[in-house]
Amino acid sequence: MMRSIRKAAVIGSGVMGSGIAAHLANAGIPCLLLDIVPKQLTEEEAAKGLTLEHPAVRSRLAVQAIAKLKKTKPAPLYDDTFAGRITPGNLEDHLAQIADVDWVIEVIVENLDAKKQLLSKIEAHWKEGTVVSSNTSGISINAMSADCGEAFKRHFLGTHFFNPPRYMKLLEVIPGEHTDPAIVSGMKQFCENRLGKGVVLAKDTPNFIANRIGTYGLLVTLQEMQEKGYRVEEVDAVTGPALGRPKSATFRTLDLVGLDTFVHVANNVYENVSDEAEKAVFAESPVLRGMVDKGWLGEKSGQGFYLKKKGPNGTEILSLDFSTMDYAPQKKAASASLEAAKLAKGAREKTKALLGAGDRYSELAWNILKKVLVYSAAKLGEIADSIREIDEAMKWGFGWELGPFETWDAIGLVRSVERMEAEGTSVPGWVKEWIAQGNTSFYKKQDGATFYVHGGQYKALEAAPEVISLRSLKERNRVVKSNSGASLIDLGDGVACLEFHSPNNAIGADILTMIQQSLDEVRSNYDGLVIANQGRNFCVGANLMILLMEAQDEEWDEIDSIIRLFQNTMYKVKRFEKPVVAAPHRMALGGGVEACMPADQIIAAAETYFGLVEVGVGLIPAGGGCKEMALRASQHAAHPDADLQPYLNQAFETIGTAKVSASGNDAFKLGLFQPTDRIVINQDHLIHEAKQSVLRMVQGGYEPIREEKIRVAGAEGKAVMQLGAYSMRQSGYISDHDVKIANKLAHVLAGGDVPAGSLVTEQYMLDLEREAFLSLCGEPKTQQRMQHMLSKGKALRN
Repeated sequence: MMRSIRKAAVIGSGVMGSGIAAHLANAGIPCLLLDIVPKQLTEEEAAKGLTLEHPAVRSRLAVQAIAKLKKTKPAPLYDDTFAGRITPGNLEDHLAQIADVDWVIEVIVENLDAKKQLLSKIEAHWKEGTVVSSNTSGISINAMSADCGEAFKRHFLGTHFFNPPRYMKLLEVIPGEHTDPAIVSGMKQFCENRLGKGVVLAKDTPNFIANRIGTYGLLVTLQEMQEKGYRVEEVDAVTGPALGRPKSATFRTLDLVGLDTFVHVANNVYENVSDEAEKAVFAESPVLRGMVDKGWLGEKSGQGFYLKKKGPNGTEILSLDFSTMDYAPQKKAASASLEAAKLAKGAREKTKALLGAGDRYSELAWNILKKVLVYSAAKLGEIADSIREIDEAMKWGFGWELGPFETWDAIGLVRSVERMEAEGTSVPGWVKEWIAQGNTSFYKKQDGATFYVHGGQYKALEAAPEVISLRSLKERNRVVKSNSGASLIDLGDGVACLEFHSPNNAIGADILTMIQQSLDEVRSNYDGLVIANQGRNFCVGANLMILLMEAQDEEWDEIDSIIRLFQNTMYKVKRFEKPVVAAPHRMALGGGVEACMPADQIIAAAETYFGLVEVGVGLIPAGGGCKEMALRASQHAAHPDADLQPYLNQAFETIGTAKVSASGNDAFKLGLFQPTDRIVINQDHLIHEAKQSVLRMVQGGYEPIREEKIRVAGAEGKAVMQLGAYSMRQSGYISDHDVKIANKLAHVLAGGDVPAGSLVTEQYMLDLEREAFLSLCGEPKTQQRMQHMLSKGKALRN
């Protein structure tokens, strides 16, 4: 049995090493960060009179890496203060301290000899029970540990994080031939539960799973492009969202990775495989070698397959013309296949639409896809034991919406294999045998369960108990009520889940109606309610299009009715006699925040970007958001003599500048989360954790939240906030319309023009919210902001 991991050490403080240390800190794991001792002083160190023996110099690399974590974007840390959980050191003075940690992670240069030498040093201070792993992206785990002792080998394995470690879900765990199975299972569980990772078990083969398949796919795409004369931007138009892949597609991905890094990764496979056909694909591309030799490495050098160039009309992104090896303006790729893919919904339908149009872009997509699918099937057993591991590795590591075998099912397994063989493509024998048995897909669903091919037969996909799939529950007829915007789903054990499923999960009358109906249903038949969904984002706000149309038509009574419905619905949630837990993830903005605030508790994903952003469209929160922030300020300053103003000022700044949390932890600092709220690092576990919270409240004898009066700052507090807005206008930071919005916001948060210290009701505050909101809806500049957001997707400053 593997011992608990309470402290870790990371050796190597580069981008990956410091990023892994940061994520361990995010998870609450104190971490030692070590690197080599510098051989030269910096100018600054020399000016201070320091020597190479000074402790600050000897640990400089780790110290600088930790400092850089606070400045890096996107942020590696959930909260800058978490950097305090990382202790800097160096390999000569502090390596002995690894005897006190539970996990040592090697993250140095990708060189076998260097790694073997380091492992020898680690083993000299190692204590049995401590897990040691390498973050190598493709070097053999067995080769690395070949000279180590048997006990050490049992505790050694590969843990390949993807960059950046905080944001990339995939973690490949690679056991060596001597690794203790208990260590493998223990690390898998720890990395899923504590680090929030999607863990796949990979074989000890070159580049493991994701980089093996992904590199192959990028190389055959490059080769297909050169053979058929496609342009860079044409390839990216085909191999991005049209195929259910990220917007970075092929060549933007290579520019982001770095062409030198990519060439190194491809060479690792070339040098370590024996199949000649496979070696031919991974052989060094003359084009890539030429670009690397010129220093055209991608984004880090300023140019690669794309080049940003400033011109009279702003920045233009040029693409590389392979015929001239010079940069030229991009030509928009347009075809029937791309248009069909754009109109199709979901990756399955997009892929079928792209392949089905029969034009030159369909041909490009097919020629790339068939090679990747066949290669993935050929590598099954060699790089991974199951198709699930390959599919999940590509989804979690490369951002594909469908893995290779899921894609194969989407385009039609039998039909596509017939086409491949007709075109002379050799299909792996096990795939043909599977079809010969009468099977038409690698996956199937039956009675709400998912099965996948494994060992020549269908095997049930076993989900961890911490993972609740709303889709699976719906397939098993667990929907209690539903309309166009939301559904109430039975989670079991007396808990129901309200799921949003409108476009972008935007809140409209349909969702609000379903919330009220759900409360009625839960009141009669359940013990509590979870508000959650598993869309790309929890909720991007209210339905802005409908609001703008009503405002342009001057339908003020209709807008008033919509806002009253929103306010009344949230008020009912807050006063509900049974526990309600909200579980937001990723973006929860505007109305999405207001849908969470009345809940008894928020259980949020660590990657939650939470904010009341209405000022960006010329409005203020009016679904209870202002009222809730004023109530919290009143609660913080509960003593009659306590100063309310600092808490109101924070709320005024948070709402008035449309601040959005950079993580779930950051939402606490903004005053948007309460001390009783909680963060879950693995988003897949979010609904389970929310359900458990409901059950704990029920078992603890739940008592509903009682209404309390809100102490307000009144006219005096309003004047203080408005003075702040005036000062920002005088300094040129905001516009006249921003001031108008800020004055309305100050009026609401302060409770209007009543005397300071007055006690008011929640309904009084809601009325102020609604009045201010309606007033702003009538402002032409607010309507301009709303229109701009809908058409451009970003805020207008007017």
